[in-house]
Amino acid sequence: MNSSVKTTSRGAVPAPDPVLTEPAFAPLIAEHGHLEPQVADDPFRRLVLAIVNQQLSVASAAAIRGRLLERFEVSPDAMLAAEPEALTAVGLSRRKAEYVREIAAAFLEDGLTHAAFEAMPDDEVIERLVRIRGIGTWTAKIFLMFGLGRPDVFPIEDLGIRRGMTNLFGELDEGEMREIAERWRPERTRACLYVWRAADMTRGG
Repeated sequence: MNSSVKTTSRGAVPAPDPVLTEPAFAPLIAEHGHLEPQVADDPFRRLVLAIVNQQLSVASAAAIRGRLLERFEVSPDAMLAAEPEALTAVGLSRRKAEYVREIAAAFLEDGLTHAAFEAMPDDEVIERLVRIRGIGTWTAKIFLMFGLGRPDVFPIEDLGIRRGMTNLFGELDEGEMREIAERWRPERTRACLYVWRAADMTRGG
């Protein structure tokens, strides 16, 4: 039975939207409207850009992304063919340049196409990606959300998510954050868009 609907004597009625009915999101929805994740057309490129973003400020990451995209076609073939020195010249650290090339090799050697990922459940995608050096659980979850458009991902590892949850609900441990997020199933990806907005709020302000 489809979990998104409930059956009554009058037929199937859509279940309430777990994001739009979250009381804590009401001010954010009023301010930002109905948010939807922006899913990348190219999963490989989205994964490489997630590596670029790791442990950098927004401004620094944006500058490196711009130089990378200007100089290279961000495809597995092009990244594997690129000399490490050419990648570091656009601002990538030597380690990140190695990660990008290893991701490219894995995509080519293991046939990690968009279609291949579409056939995998979320847990299998994460398990497959974290075998590649440089990809941890956080990066894999961000890829699920914005590379593959999976609707029910909750990246508890993300500092912005933790800060947003604290701003919305007060001091919580990880278990309590997960428990609250359970009520947003099966739309936790959309819910996270509002939690990230909440990360920028000043508590009590």
